[in-house]
Amino acid sequence: MPTCRDMSELVTDYLERVVSIRERVDIWWHLVRCEACRRYYDQMRRTVGLLRRIPPNRPDTSTENRVVAAAHRQRQD
Repeated sequence: MPTCRDMSELVTDYLERVVSIRERVDIWWHLVRCEACRRYYDQMRRTVGLLRRIPPNRPDTSTENRVVAAAHRQRQD
């Protein structure tokens, strides 16, 4: 069973579903029992949801060109 300290590190992985089924059950059980962690989880869930609504900024053309050129150079090495 994760501790509250563990939960602060696990919540994002839980939201992204990158933890094992066993870990998901343990985290869920902790959330059932711990009001403070439920509040933290809810805050993180809302934050992630809001951030997903914001479209990412495209880099300016010169930055994009520098990144592509660097990738080509690295591929040649």
